[in-house]
Amino acid sequence: MSVLPLVFTSGWASGINAYAVVLFLGIFGATGLTDEVPESLQRTDVLIAAGVLFLCEAVADKIPYVDSVWDSVHTVIRPVAGAVVAALLAGDSGSLQEITAGAVGGSTALASHLVKAGTRMAINSSPEPFSNIVVSLAEDLGVGGIITFAIFHPVAAAVIAGMLLVLGLVTLVFLARRIRAFFRRRAQRRAERQQAMSGVPEPPR
Repeated sequence: MSVLPLVFTSGWASGINAYAVVLFLGIFGATGLTDEVPESLQRTDVLIAAGVLFLCEAVADKIPYVDSVWDSVHTVIRPVAGAVVAALLAGDSGSLQEITAGAVGGSTALASHLVKAGTRMAINSSPEPFSNIVVSLAEDLGVGGIITFAIFHPVAAAVIAGMLLVLGLVTLVFLARRIRAFFRRRAQRRAERQQAMSGVPEPPR
């Protein structure tokens, strides 16, 4: 399947920022830079919706803890978006090629989403907010850059996306301790809020 490299790359990028993928692909298709993008992604209403949601994610993604809540909400959205975009890129509704592309795009998006969400949990275990902003900006630029590169060099872009996915999964293993610290801190904050609402004084430590 000649479109498979673009499918894989778009799946990886969708797990990071699905709205940016739709927006960039739609713009590239609408401006005539590529014939690989289906017309359904080039529609004005789709581009506007993707642009608005991209801006919402750009803000939410840079705020500690809000980014993790946003990631939780998108645990289903990003893989589904990756699968849908991949199937649209493959074309031929109902064909084996479309089904295969959807499976590749969806599973790759799920893997990269888990890397992103896990990394943010680890970062949120640190009290300073600047890491979130730096990582979020790097993700935004990375998604835009790799989708642009994939339009002109799909195979090379797929290789880069694959390397980044493997690197992210390996990094996630090393960040497991920080991720557990994130869950402990969140549980502690929830307990403190419940205690404050009940009016029961906190026991001495």
